[in-house]
Amino acid sequence: MATLRDIRRRIASVHSTRKITKAMEMVAAAKLRRNQLRIEALRPYAGDMIEMMTDMASYIEAAGQHPLLARPAEVRTVAVVAMTGDRGLAGAFNANVVRKAIAIEHELRDSGVETRVLAVGRRGIGSLKFRGCRLERSWQGLSDRPQYGDAKEIAAQLIEMYVSGQVDRVRLVYNHFKSPIEQTLQDDVILPVPRETVEDAEGQRNLVCYIYEPDASAILDGLLPAYVEIAVYRALLESSASEQGARMTAMRNASDSAEEMIDSLTLALNRARQAAITQEILEVVAGAEALG
Repeated sequence: MATLRDIRRRIASVHSTRKITKAMEMVAAAKLRRNQLRIEALRPYAGDMIEMMTDMASYIEAAGQHPLLARPAEVRTVAVVAMTGDRGLAGAFNANVVRKAIAIEHELRDSGVETRVLAVGRRGIGSLKFRGCRLERSWQGLSDRPQYGDAKEIAAQLIEMYVSGQVDRVRLVYNHFKSPIEQTLQDDVILPVPRETVEDAEGQRNLVCYIYEPDASAILDGLLPAYVEIAVYRALLESSASEQGARMTAMRNASDSAEEMIDSLTLALNRARQAAITQEILEVVAGAEALG
């Protein structure tokens, strides 16, 4: 049975842990607010850019000749990009991405398709290497405050691999931010660039009247690489916001668990003290009876 001293030490230890988890929750909440504002500001721009790109790709005769729109006759190699965080203590945030990326790789290999795995985030890099996965390229130190320059570097690598024929498809695996307590896994194909027409909620074609100057083909040459960069940048921001939301929720749950443990230990301490006092009283009474 634990002594009073042991219980008091455990209560003090849990109090210290609760202070740390509470502080980490507050820091994650502040970072989440900043990252949430960034992703909410980017989403309309990304949506309009995709709309313009798909409109041009749908009507330009030469669109199929562009290297980022050309589709290989057979998909033989797929690049899988796993986007995780640089730190842990975020619940299942990092583990979900790693498991999904590994499941995709196994599925592709079972179907006879080669894979090349790339990773963003220190946690994903370590987990994938530990599981014996050979990484084609990796980046770290981007999850806290991703910049557009980081997305350009990653996109340039992916475009080079696709245009040179090293891979026939590029898939991004990341967490999509919905709310601080809800993040959903996304598996997006960003290369080849999708050429489907823009449709509304009823599935009807949304005819958008754009006037291109100097011409749509010239704009397409500059727009398609930018589209890949925006897709990667959006995934980075979504992942960053999701990481902070997952960490805030995990630390809040840890703080709540610490409070429950403190209450339980305090109750055990009071019971132990009561038992000790009762024992002392019994000893005094027994001594008095022996003397008297």
